Amino acid sequence: MSAQRTFARLARSDGRAALVTVLTGPLAGERLLLTADGSLEGGIGDAELEARAHEAARELIWAERSERRGELFVDVVAPGPRLLIFGAVEYASHLSRYARLAGWRPYVIDPRAHFATRERFPDALEVLAAWPREAIAKLGGIDRSTYIAVLTHDPKIDDEVLLAALASTPAYIGAMGSKRAQQARRERLLAHGVSEADLERISAPIGLDLGAVGAEEVAISILAEVIAQRHGHDGGRRWQR
Repeated sequence: MSAQRTFARLARSDGRAALVTVLTGPLAGERLLLTADGSLEGGIGDAELEARAHEAARELIWAERSERRGELFVDVVAPGPRLLIFGAVEYASHLSRYARLAGWRPYVIDPRAHFATRERFPDALEVLAAWPREAIAKLGGIDRSTYIAVLTHDPKIDDEVLLAALASTPAYIGAMGSKRAQQARRERLLAHGVSEADLERISAPIGLDLGAVGAEEVAISILAEVIAQRHGHDGGRRWQR
């Protein structure tokens, strides 16, 4: 199967790939395909140009944007970003609904089966009644397009999620909790051997400071923060007066 056909198949099936095409010169039309697992297909026929193509593809496949790089064009396809919501609570219901409307792929995860039901979370792509590590494994692990929202307030669940997340490279980790809860969580994670630098990767309390009142507004503040993170913004005002 040619790189172009593989790319088209992945685009149709919500896959992730970067197709690099040479636009000019004697190698115009040659293509190199990079998939999410790092596999390569096709080739350009020039070692230096192929190295540049591979580097651009590796960068842009996770940046989720297509871009021209000199005589190369990198075309990227990717599924909607994945939001793993831990905690079958009211906030999760609103967050999964808003995320789905915005084109994200929300999953709700909680080991408490009487809370983690499809009836309570109809907008989630999937509801998993499982412990965090089991659920993460079932969903194929954590990649650089995974965003994690921890909403449970239960240390047994929170800590398992955060330890798994900090051992991986998600795009975002956020955790709900009061100042007291955050301090207690911090002490527990330090006791588990988490470094101060890794603790800084956790956005806590989760969400932008919108002055949110009520579960629906809090859910909006969380989604606003993950959208800002996705696009490399800090969530400040768009225009300064």
